[in-house]
Amino acid sequence: MSLSKRDELVQGALKAFYAGGFHAIGMDRLAKEAGVSKTAIYKHFRTKEELILATLRLRDEQFRNWLIRRVEALAENPRDQLLAIFDALGEWFLEDGFKGCMFIKASSEYLDREDPIHVTSAEHKRLLKTYFKGIAQKAGARDPEALAKQILVIKEGAIVLAHLLDPAEVADDAKGLARIAIEDALR
Repeated sequence: MSLSKRDELVQGALKAFYAGGFHAIGMDRLAKEAGVSKTAIYKHFRTKEELILATLRLRDEQFRNWLIRRVEALAENPRDQLLAIFDALGEWFLEDGFKGCMFIKASSEYLDREDPIHVTSAEHKRLLKTYFKGIAQKAGARDPEALAKQILVIKEGAIVLAHLLDPAEVADDAKGLARIAIEDALR
């Protein structure tokens, strides 16, 4: 099935924004990279912010679906799945073109907590925490919410540091920290 022009624009914008940031990438550059006119972009999106929101929704869907599938492929039981989150992240960190988290970038460029772009970025993190909580419940954690928060904090720190430092080392360190939190929560 071929993509609609709107879907093509969103996918092209996602790549451009991920590589170059949101404020740095203007509509002229987006039009050039997508091979369309600015008028064509504005036919589908009234503002650049609407296009950014569409790219964030697409990235959320892609990333969460990828992470869930990857975790389930790496481990069968919930306890192992909690650790497999960090194996999956380690794979992502080593991919060509890894440039950190699009949602961390978006929230750092749109600092107002009420801004829809910031809100959408925070929602992505809440959805991940909910996923982690579900695994923690299945694993028998005493306080699944607390463990999910710890996993999320470790994950987010790992993403930032993987972008700044040695990604393989960061992934290993994050998995080690997660193992400590998981063992404590499952006692």
